[in-house]
Amino acid sequence: MKILVAVKRVVDYNIKVRIKPDGSDVDIDGVKMSVNPFDENAIEEALRIKEKGMATEVVAVSFGTAVNQDVLRHALAMGADRAILVETNAILQPLAVAKLLKSLVTREQPDIVLLGKQAIDDDAGQTGQMLAALLDYPQATFASALAVNGNEIVVTREVDGGTETLALSLPAVVTADLRLNEPRFVKLPNLMMARKKTIETISSAELGVDAAPRIRLLKVAEPPARKPGIKVSSITELLEKLRTHEGVQL
Repeated sequence: MKILVAVKRVVDYNIKVRIKPDGSDVDIDGVKMSVNPFDENAIEEALRIKEKGMATEVVAVSFGTAVNQDVLRHALAMGADRAILVETNAILQPLAVAKLLKSLVTREQPDIVLLGKQAIDDDAGQTGQMLAALLDYPQATFASALAVNGNEIVVTREVDGGTETLALSLPAVVTADLRLNEPRFVKLPNLMMARKKTIETISSAELGVDAAPRIRLLKVAEPPARKPGIKVSSITELLEKLRTHEGVQL
């Protein structure tokens, strides 16, 4: 069994993002970048499936310029067997990523495609669903538990009312939630060894996909500052202000 894991390079979740002075986009110059946290959960789950003897190969893939090699080397340091970089200078949107992944899935023929449920930079949460539709594969999103049983995968996913359990025939697409697992700590020797490993590079043109953006970003702005709170002297006053909405943000 082969597992393909998509990995996105995003601004590190500990960093407070800045907006460019002209409001055209988020400023990432000199900012620490890292693996999208949900994608790291996907890598970890793929490795756990392999360690249980249910998979023979874990392949990590990322899309973008050569700078994306750092997140692929992180995946290799975690334990991925191979890494593929699909090079493109285009600003990739979810549909373009799904199309590129579809072409790569056709080429690699994995049994399971694992992705993070969303990326923390755009919070779109669309790529996994679009990929499943393009491939006509069964899908399970927001996975919080996963078990492989032969040619079937059982996924527990989080829904508004609690949890839902699905059984999917392989091949399938699964998107990982943070509660799926706790990603392993990557030791320095593993990172050093990952630097020596070869990353296969493919041009997006080789996959025959038009990655041009379909949506145009008009402006990026900070959210409005929250108004200061107020203090009340009694429960009676609090209830009155709640009733009338006076000075209270609901």
